[in-house]
Amino acid sequence: MADRLSAVKGMNDIVPPRSAAWEWFEQQVRELMRSYGYQNLRTPIVEYTPLFVRSIGEVTDIVEKEMYSFTDALNGEPLTLRPEGTAAVVRACIEHGLLHDGGKRLWYSGPMFRHERPQRGRYRQFHQVGAEALGFAGPDVDAELILMARQLWRRLGVSELTTLEINCLGQSEERVRHRVDLIAYLQRHADRLDADASRRLHTNPLRVLDSKNPQVQELVQGAPRLIDYLGEASLAHFEGVQSLLRAAGQAYTVNPRLVRGLDYYNLTVFEWTTDRLGAQATICAGGRYDGLIAQIGGKPAPACGWALGIERVLELLAEAGQTPPAAAPHAYAVLSSAELMPHVLPVCEALREAGVQVQLHMGGGSMKSQMKKADASGARWALVFGEEELRQGQVGLKDLRGAQDAQQQRLLPLDPLQHLVCALR
Repeated sequence: MADRLSAVKGMNDIVPPRSAAWEWFEQQVRELMRSYGYQNLRTPIVEYTPLFVRSIGEVTDIVEKEMYSFTDALNGEPLTLRPEGTAAVVRACIEHGLLHDGGKRLWYSGPMFRHERPQRGRYRQFHQVGAEALGFAGPDVDAELILMARQLWRRLGVSELTTLEINCLGQSEERVRHRVDLIAYLQRHADRLDADASRRLHTNPLRVLDSKNPQVQELVQGAPRLIDYLGEASLAHFEGVQSLLRAAGQAYTVNPRLVRGLDYYNLTVFEWTTDRLGAQATICAGGRYDGLIAQIGGKPAPACGWALGIERVLELLAEAGQTPPAAAPHAYAVLSSAELMPHVLPVCEALREAGVQVQLHMGGGSMKSQMKKADASGARWALVFGEEELRQGQVGLKDLRGAQDAQQQRLLPLDPLQHLVCALR
């Protein structure tokens, strides 16, 4: 007997009935994006490695330690399973000239891949939803994206469990001035830095501010604040975002230590967090990345966006006791005899063509066992096909979810079929 194979650790199957929650969540996202005028864009899961090295940054954790990169055995090309979605979206916009007629509002959904030690909320294959607005320079689109995420929390019923933090990273020349003083400060306290912070000191010192080490966090409380280095234009943009959030009644906290783990961000950055998922507090994060389009090779254009982890959001739903509705057909069809299948199958097909979701019983069994399966399917109605009823052009209809006195079977004609369709929907 061959050894049993299993999925790669940290790359998980999504099986029924759990998959029903995913389908429900994806439907909420589709409706949300449509309501804001965002169009769906789909990119390959494999890209050329330089795309991520150039966009994310060579000294980020993702590029240094987490990317699944390999050399194509056919032609020697360096390829990478996408670790995030924004760079691929920008590449697609450049390649297909999507910005030639003005700004675009886009969204994506799909699997991402990173080397992770599998644990709660962190997987080697995980799934993201992202929204990207390219070609819009003002603070209004920053606020719209933040409020779009708020609207999603409301749809999901978890608004009370989320909080918003925002910050401004300014422009590159402002970060350069801050960087000089930040490195000097950290060097004066080098003995208090852990190995990770020491490694980042000269390569990506902003990431030291994001350390989860309590000792380092205590140190960075006294570090120079980037917001104190911002010029008039950056501060005006940040105030514009805040004024729009206030106008929309959205509470927020300005966190001057909030940075993002990717190099391409500037000006507004934000995170939606929760206290229900332990150390994995961030459920949605993003910001503005005005330089990325030119960095990848396109004509300079502003851009802003966010991404959320689907697994993490679904876990938050579970923590909140929110149970997405299970997928269930409108009706479950049972047969008094397997010999009736040639007559029942066309009826079920016609109902499906009319928009009725019908699950047809297969595999035989007594009527009692079939009715149990009908009830377990979650269907509202049972269609009961008996030999005598079919001979008279009728089908039995039983309400599986009504009160006991309403569950008595009634007969409906099969011709015209529309009478049955109306009863089932």
